[in-house]
Amino acid sequence: MSDSKEALLDHVDPPPAYDPPKPRGAPLPRPPPLSLPVLNDLRTKRVVLASQSPRRRQIISYLGLPVEVIPSNAEEDLPKDLAPFEYVLGTATKKARAVYEQEITNEEKGEPALILAADTVVVNIVTGTILEKPTSEAHHFSMLRGLRDARKHKVYTALVAMAPLESARLPGYAMESHVEETDVTFDGDVSDEVIMAYVRTREGADKAGGYGLQGLGSILVAKVEGSYDNVIGMPLKATLKLIETVMAKADDDHELPDDDPLVDVEDEDEQ
Repeated sequence: MSDSKEALLDHVDPPPAYDPPKPRGAPLPRPPPLSLPVLNDLRTKRVVLASQSPRRRQIISYLGLPVEVIPSNAEEDLPKDLAPFEYVLGTATKKARAVYEQEITNEEKGEPALILAADTVVVNIVTGTILEKPTSEAHHFSMLRGLRDARKHKVYTALVAMAPLESARLPGYAMESHVEETDVTFDGDVSDEVIMAYVRTREGADKAGGYGLQGLGSILVAKVEGSYDNVIGMPLKATLKLIETVMAKADDDHELPDDDPLVDVEDEDEQ
């Protein structure tokens, strides 16, 4: 190599270094929250999640909303002979109404701007059985073995959103709902030994269908067709759309007709 080339290389800056690797196990940084008008407005108001599920709370937190958890005290006692769609929607609606009625007159905190409720069930499509949380180790094992033998099952999550109407006219609130359906296929080769070992971890003890897709329960699953987070308990895309719809309907002041009773009362008061 000539002296001129060596001198040139001596003055060439080295390429920029890559960022140093993060320590193993460090969580990935969360992206900034979505800057959407409806979400920006709700970030200054009360948003109530009528569910104590930590998984739902985590999923809804991705929207950057200051969620207040107030579990519903509504009885989940609808008859299991209802169609799964009707059962899950009816249960979620009862949860939303119970919390709405409890919080709408909260003088200390003020009325919520939005109440979200959800209910999830798993349906064994061979037996048609609606599965909620297992009640014992034996029930848990039987539930999962039945899902394995059926191979494919359905997961339904009903979402219900309620928001007080700006106009306060009857019924006083806007309510919107959505039911998400996802097909899940279990691995037919999973042994009874593996199922029992999973049952004894207790990971799925508090989950509809008895397994957690986001955790160790994924060893039981071969395929998911549809929304992945629906199986966890709250489909995020559908939740955002539901929030946008119900909040638009709640802002109904501009929709009052000239002959609306509320308008007449206001005019008379001014006179």
